[in-house]
Amino acid sequence: MNGRLRVVLVSGLSGSGKSTAINALEDLGFYCIDNLPAELMPRFIELCERSEEMSRAALGVDSRGGEFLDQLPRALEELRKLGHRVEVIFLDAEDSALVRRFSETRRPHPLATDGDVAAAIHRERADLAWLRGAADRIIDTSAYNGHQLRAAVKALFADEESQSHRLQVQFMSFGFKYGLPADANLVWDVRFLPNPFYVEELRTRTGQEQPVKDYVLAHPAAERFLAIAQDYLRFSLPHYEREGKSYLTVAIGCTGGHHRSVVLVESLAEMLEDTDVEVAIRHRDVER
Repeated sequence: MNGRLRVVLVSGLSGSGKSTAINALEDLGFYCIDNLPAELMPRFIELCERSEEMSRAALGVDSRGGEFLDQLPRALEELRKLGHRVEVIFLDAEDSALVRRFSETRRPHPLATDGDVAAAIHRERADLAWLRGAADRIIDTSAYNGHQLRAAVKALFADEESQSHRLQVQFMSFGFKYGLPADANLVWDVRFLPNPFYVEELRTRTGQEQPVKDYVLAHPAAERFLAIAQDYLRFSLPHYEREGKSYLTVAIGCTGGHHRSVVLVESLAEMLEDTDVEVAIRHRDVER
């Protein structure tokens, strides 16, 4: 018997990149199967247990599951009761990005029987809302191409067996003008700080460059914000971890996602380097 397995359930909206994510997991050594009826999942994992070579499996689930989706909560509960480490990953994207992808690929949306893609996306969001709410991690793929999504998934799951399964915290900068990130657990607005955009010599630079960092961090309010944010995270992160949280995304937003939010994300991540968490940084809109 192989013992308890790492099981990743990959779901999400049609067009959000589920197939790409599953392929990336397959590259990492996961045994992958897509669109398996929920009632067969425990049986499939039981077969995997008997293999000496399988320790990780990824299961793809989406709206094509139809009535089988209703059986998914019970299947997941059964797997967890058997002692398997089960995680639910949900891929999301903005409606505009999904519509564009279906238009570019000319693939039909599985729920668009009348050709109305926008209506099909709205219906699918409603159908999968409960699964999104149950997800351990939500990945917003709106700004990703296929290569970037594959890299993000590999970065998330690579070398996991050598890790101690510590809480993984992603600090994300973003611009409010491009919308809220769908995968954020905490969102902080730093538009109260002076905007380097209005300083001519800083306008075309980003928060990753020293002149912008110096400008933002010279303001007393920035220093105070970092102190409050650091205190809050040092207090809350151990509690998230004790509750079984594996991933936490902290999003910091300014107007365009180029200056203030980038500086503060970099600064906060650096401040938490001495804590017992895995820290990652993502600048969602810095290239826009």
